[in-house]
Amino acid sequence: MNIFRWLVLALFLSACQSTSLLSITIIDGETTRLVSSIQRTPLLILTEAGIPPQTADRVFINGIPFALDENITINSPVQLQLRRAVVLTLVTPESGQTLQTSALTVGQALTEAGYSLHVHDKIDPPTETAITDSMTVTYLPARDLVITTGSNVINIRSSAGTVGAALAEAGIPLIGLDTSSPLENEALPADGQIRVTRVYESISTTIVPIPFDEEVVESVDVAFGQDEILQPGVSGLAMIRTRIRYENGIEVSRAAEDETVLREPQNQIVANGTKIVLAAAGGEIPYEYWYATEMYASWYSPCNSGTGGCSYGTASGAPAGFGIVAVDYSIYSYLAGMKVYIPGYGVATIGDTGGGPIIETAFGVPRTKWIDLGYNDNAIGGLSGWVTVYFLAPAPVEIPYFLK
Repeated sequence: MNIFRWLVLALFLSACQSTSLLSITIIDGETTRLVSSIQRTPLLILTEAGIPPQTADRVFINGIPFALDENITINSPVQLQLRRAVVLTLVTPESGQTLQTSALTVGQALTEAGYSLHVHDKIDPPTETAITDSMTVTYLPARDLVITTGSNVINIRSSAGTVGAALAEAGIPLIGLDTSSPLENEALPADGQIRVTRVYESISTTIVPIPFDEEVVESVDVAFGQDEILQPGVSGLAMIRTRIRYENGIEVSRAAEDETVLREPQNQIVANGTKIVLAAAGGEIPYEYWYATEMYASWYSPCNSGTGGCSYGTASGAPAGFGIVAVDYSIYSYLAGMKVYIPGYGVATIGDTGGGPIIETAFGVPRTKWIDLGYNDNAIGGLSGWVTVYFLAPAPVEIPYFLK
C-alpha cells in the first residue's frame, strides 16, 4: 500500500476517532519529540507531526511492532519509535540486488524478502546481525547432495563452497590418499552427486632367491670327461617390496617398488677335466681307453650302404666291412684313424663317413653322437641303438672340441 492510499485511509479513519488527546513520544533515529494528538494510528500521528513514513518503514508502539494503519487502543502515554528503511545489498549465487528494509536483523530481512532460510544456509553476516545502512549480505542457500562411498549412500544439505568442505560438514572428510569425484577443491556439482573413493595402500615384502651362475674352468688335475665342483654355488637372497593399492576395500593394483639384495649369490666353480687317464675298458681284452661316451649306433655293409649297389670304398681308403666304423662327415677329420672299442661289436677304426643328418632328423640324435658300425655282407651282426664307445689309447695331442 503506497503513502497516498494510506493517507486516504487515514482521513477516513480520523473521522471516526475519539476527540481525547493522546500524549505521544516520537523517536525518529536520534531525534525525540513529544506531541499530543487525537489521532489513533501511527500513520496519522506521524503525518500530523510532519514526519510522514515511507512504505518500507516500520513503527514500534511501546517496543511492540505495530502496523502503520493499526489503531492504538491504549490511553496511557505512548512511545512511538519510527524505524526508517535502509538500503541492503544482497548477493546470491545467481545475482546481486538491493532491498529497502526496516528489518531489525539480517535473518528477518531475508525472510521478509521471501527467502526460506535453512539451518545449513551460509549467510554472511549471520542472521542475528543487526541491520545497518548500506550493509552487504552474502546468501548461499544450502543444496541437496547425495554422497556415495562404496555401497553407502548419504543424503545431506550443504552450502559449502567446495566438495571437500561439503564432505567435511557431512563427517566424511577425505583422508590420506582418498579421492572424490568431483575433486575436493572443485565446486559442488550441478547434479548434486558426489562419489568418494576410500584409498589405502599396504607394502608386502617377499624374500626370493637369486640364482647363482656356474663358472667352468679347465683343470689338468681332473680326468678328462669328468667334472669336479671346486666351489659349491650359493643362491643369493633378495627382498622385494610390493605396493598394493585398495579402493573401497578392493585391490586394484600392485607394483614392485624396489629390490634389496640381502645376500649376493656365490658362483659355482666347476673344473672340467683335461687330464688324460687310461682305464681298462673290460671285455675279453682289457683295452685301455682315455674317453668313453654314449653314441647312437646304426650299421652298414658294402652291399647295404643305401647307395643302390655294393660299395667297398671308405673315406680312409680301407675296404668297407667289419672293423671299420663311420661318423658324421663334420667331425670325421678330428676322429679319423682313432681306435674305439664297442661292447657287443669289438675293436674298430674310425675310417669312414656317413649320413649323420639323416639320423638327426629321424631320431633327434645330434650328429656328433652318431656312429655307423661296419659289417661284412656275409656276417651282419646288426647291432643298433645306444652303445658305449670307448676311445682307446693313445690319446690325441688335441682333444676334439665336441668331446669336451
